[in-house]
Amino acid sequence: MLYTGIDLTPIDRIRKSAENPRFTARVFSAEERAYFSSLSDPFPSMAAAFAAKEAFSKALGTGVRGFKLCEVSVFHTPLGAPFYAFSGNAARIVKERRLRFSLSLTHTDLVAAAFAAAEQLPVPAKATVGKAASIERTCSLHGRTFRKNHSRRRNRRNRGL
Repeated sequence: MLYTGIDLTPIDRIRKSAENPRFTARVFSAEERAYFSSLSDPFPSMAAAFAAKEAFSKALGTGVRGFKLCEVSVFHTPLGAPFYAFSGNAARIVKERRLRFSLSLTHTDLVAAAFAAAEQLPVPAKATVGKAASIERTCSLHGRTFRKNHSRRRNRRNRGL
C-alpha cells in the first residue's frame, strides 16, 4: 500500500513564527535547530522541514495526532537527499504500521513544498511446520517476494533418509 502527503508552507509565515522560541522548540528537534543556526538564511530550510512534517502527518492520514512535530526530524544525506528520522511516538507509529518513507523538498523565494510517500512493508513471514513448510523472504530494495519450499527436505530428514 502507498500513502502520500503534500504540503506548501509560506516562508514568511515561518520567519514570523520563528521569532517565538517556543515555536522552534515545539516544532523542530535539537539537531534540526543546530543545523538551522549554522545557515546564513535558515528560513527556507525551516519552512521546507515544517512542510515535510505536515506532509508526513497527511501521509499517515491522521494529521498531527498521537505524536509531536519535534519527533519527526528532517535531515539530508551527504549528497543532499532529504530523509526522515523519527523518535518517540512518531517512531512507534511508523514501526507499528511498518512504513518506509521517501521525501522530496523544494522551495522558491516565497514558499517551501514537501512531498512524502510512505510504503507499507509486508508482514515478516513465519516458517510453518508441516507438509507445506516454506520460507518467504522479501527483498527490501525491490519489494519482490521469494519462496522456497522445504517440505521434501524436512520429510526425508524425519524419516532418517
